[in-house]
Amino acid sequence: MTDAVLALNTGSSSVKFSVAPASAPGASLLWGAAERLSTEKAMITLHSHDGSRQEQSVPGATHADALQRLLAILQTDRPDLRMTGVGHRIVHGGHRFTAPEPVTPEVLAALEDIVPLAPLHQPHGIGAIRAAQDLFPDARHVACFDTAFHAGKPFEHDAYALPRPYYDEGIRRYGFHGLACQSICTALRAEGFPLDTTRLAIAHLGNGCSVTAVENGRSKATSMGFSVLDGLTMGTRCGALDPGVILHLLRTGHSAEEIETQLYYRSGLLGLSGLSGDMRDLTASDRPEAAEAVSHFVARVVGEVCRAAGAMGGLDVLVFSGGIGENAAPIRTAIMQGLAFLPGRDGSGVETMVRAAREEDVLLRAAAQVSKGR
Repeated sequence: MTDAVLALNTGSSSVKFSVAPASAPGASLLWGAAERLSTEKAMITLHSHDGSRQEQSVPGATHADALQRLLAILQTDRPDLRMTGVGHRIVHGGHRFTAPEPVTPEVLAALEDIVPLAPLHQPHGIGAIRAAQDLFPDARHVACFDTAFHAGKPFEHDAYALPRPYYDEGIRRYGFHGLACQSICTALRAEGFPLDTTRLAIAHLGNGCSVTAVENGRSKATSMGFSVLDGLTMGTRCGALDPGVILHLLRTGHSAEEIETQLYYRSGLLGLSGLSGDMRDLTASDRPEAAEAVSHFVARVVGEVCRAAGAMGGLDVLVFSGGIGENAAPIRTAIMQGLAFLPGRDGSGVETMVRAAREEDVLLRAAAQVSKGR
């Protein structure tokens, strides 16, 4: 038997996993993803270190369905692996969790309390922990938080202009996609990139989207805030919204539950286009509503990148990541056209990079550490 560690990364529309030897968490043996979940285009893709690849169409599969399939594959295809550690992506850590945390019943209860802050993600992350604990009861499990990378931001980029007691109670700009940002920064450092002297912004663009200003390798400001609703136009989420709109909806008879559903599940690209929340569908469509939704998306990204530049006194490099950021070249081009006025480091414009968000690498390292009892 080979001691191994597992990374489970649950997103709003996907479940990704990776398995590596506990002694070498950077060397994945098997990895895969279930994407476009809860749609008729749901698909599971599996990769092995020997170069083999499998695809399976699973129309309508939910997060729970996908997780069970992925974990069953591990048992069937790699019975020689003994899981000693499992790293879980948890979107929201609140103001309590600012570093990876070994999972205990008390930690799980605390994560349940945070569910209202991230209802689109948190239940899936908690569900993955419980499912993996059942399947690997002897492994050590560790929760890794998207909010942790942003802990310690300057007050002016952390607080809302509300009465101060609200801030002390935890109503603040937490920020998300931190594991993605951390993985990119770790990779850049390993390559010798001068991260400590570069004004860097990371545009993580997928079903969920954010822009993060990174200074000295840490988050200084980010477009997402108290919840994953804030900031950019997203697949089904509204992004930045005048709070007066919510007050208006409440006063005109809409319930809090109805508003929550609209803002999380029916807004964003889906709401604007009336067609789809998936950028691939919109760029392939000739409907004017699809083009308008794409233009709205691009404009919001341009605006948030400019805000990130303002937080750092300029911008040298913009990194694109996420499904849209990595794969939609026309969207990247449109965004950079909107940012053409920024001078960059030497006056020749902002440099761009395209980087895969390797959140699973962060989770595997954390799992390897906790499996050793560190």
